[in-house]
Amino acid sequence: MGLVIMIVAAVLVAVVLAIVVVKFLPLKLRWVASLLLLFIAFFLVYKIYDGVMKPINFDKEKTVRFAKVIKNLKIIRDAEVAYYEVNGDYTKDKAALISFIDTAKRAIIETRDTVVKVNKGSKWQPVMVDVEKRVKDTIGYEPILDDFKDRDYKNMFKVPGVDGKEFDLEVGKVEKVAGLEVPVFEAKTDKESILKGMDKSLVKQEKEAVTTDQIKGEFVTVGSLTEVTTGGNWPPSYDKGDAKKKSN
Repeated sequence: MGLVIMIVAAVLVAVVLAIVVVKFLPLKLRWVASLLLLFIAFFLVYKIYDGVMKPINFDKEKTVRFAKVIKNLKIIRDAEVAYYEVNGDYTKDKAALISFIDTAKRAIIETRDTVVKVNKGSKWQPVMVDVEKRVKDTIGYEPILDDFKDRDYKNMFKVPGVDGKEFDLEVGKVEKVAGLEVPVFEAKTDKESILKGMDKSLVKQEKEAVTTDQIKGEFVTVGSLTEVTTGGNWPPSYDKGDAKKKSN
């Protein structure tokens, strides 16, 4: 809106200047007016170019910054999911989660079908019937650390590009169905600190984002304290690299 007002004002000034030149300015001084008009023309071109490129450059830079933040949030998510698989709960203890990755092991489960005899009759008149049953056996253990090779999990709680700031990490419980509560976790950080130093009006718009191709709201978040999910609030475009890694 400010750009439009500025352009309209510059056009009005140019029109007024042109009228003054034609009606009042002596011929020998018209070169001065020509220079002023040329300056106004260059100014308009610059402002239009800047007005078009500013949001484009903002989007490019914010995508780079958000991608680094989301990379760490994905590590936190995977660590919490692994912790839940082993312990049946999530944790908000950051040091404990890093230590868990370093030391914990996950059971390797083998599932097989077997046939067992089941009495379908009574105690006094047994009727033995073959029933197929699925059995799970623990055949070994694997280090959780194997899932985090080449990933900087030691620094996963640091918000990239924001000095001294860490992700907020909380855990809780959500009632999934009546009478059944399940553990949940949430890790997040605010957009404003990530986008510090960028155009304030565009940062304000970003914090109000609601469309599906944007990161919704004021925070970049993974997990939730209000619903059962381990997903993030970013669009699928930030997961394209993960899909390529999985396919390889």
